[in-house]
Amino acid sequence: MRLENIVALTNAKLLTSPEVSAFGAIRFEPSKVERGDIFVATNPKEIDEALLNGAYAIIFDKPMQISDAEVAWIKVDNLEDALLRLLRFRLIQKGVSAYRCDDVTIDLALGIETSKRVVVVHEEIIELTKRLWDIKENTTLLFSSKRTNPDLFVDIKDLPQSIDKKIEVVERTLFECSFIFDGHYYERVFLSPFFLPFLERLLNFYHHHDIEFRLRRFEHIEHFEIVYTNKNYEIKEFGSSERVLIFEKDIDLFTEEIGFLKSYAPWAKMIYLLPQEDRSKDCQDCYNYSDIASLFKLLDSFSFHFALIGGVGKEIMEKYSKFAPTQLTFDL
Repeated sequence: MRLENIVALTNAKLLTSPEVSAFGAIRFEPSKVERGDIFVATNPKEIDEALLNGAYAIIFDKPMQISDAEVAWIKVDNLEDALLRLLRFRLIQKGVSAYRCDDVTIDLALGIETSKRVVVVHEEIIELTKRLWDIKENTTLLFSSKRTNPDLFVDIKDLPQSIDKKIEVVERTLFECSFIFDGHYYERVFLSPFFLPFLERLLNFYHHHDIEFRLRRFEHIEHFEIVYTNKNYEIKEFGSSERVLIFEKDIDLFTEEIGFLKSYAPWAKMIYLLPQEDRSKDCQDCYNYSDIASLFKLLDSFSFHFALIGGVGKEIMEKYSKFAPTQLTFDL
């Protein structure tokens, strides 16, 4: 990559006048730097090692003492913004295709093994630059605007909503299912049927683009999180308790999940809890909590099989276990 391109793309200031004008790879770890490489200084303490290993350019955004005038010292205002600009230029060169998905689809895609033609984007920009810099040409990228800045991509397509092949459900419970897709039988997949419409669209996308895939464990899903518990809120093994807490951080999915629970388990006693600031006209029978203490107080006051809790994740169970209920006064 040429020096003038780097400076122009990142709106940087070149603090030295080196004779070198072109560089090798971009490196983030000083131990991997080779002669002629560019080193991105996320940690200023690593610069000396990078120089010893042969770095010809240093990209940085913090105050720095120049130690070698023959090296290109490239000062940017913000390192993450500079990397986004560099990576965007790199992806244009690679001819990638970027498809925008919702968060649920990204979580599902992380649980599906595909060819290297598909990359699921979900990291912060520094880790993302490391992973995408040397991807193959014409790779397909899946991303969510909630996790990845859309400015990274020049040409964005939305994941198609069309369905050519249906998922045929063979057996289902609230939290797992067996189904057939494109003639293949998937038995006892630990995935709530709530997610099947999202999965169906994703698998149709793969099928339409002749992308081979294999389902793995869907352990990255941060929606509709299930915790079996007892009256003391001790976490129990899956299926071993009649009390289930279901956590959903994304309030936009909450009403849809209520409808799913009512449809699939009309026999069950249920309670729906939302943060005070997320009162919804569409949720007439919801109760509101102001902090974690009031949340557990509400849970204590009801007899239920399922409690759908919006606005927080299952990590609050760890907070609850560290404090007695009377001590839980911290905010969400």
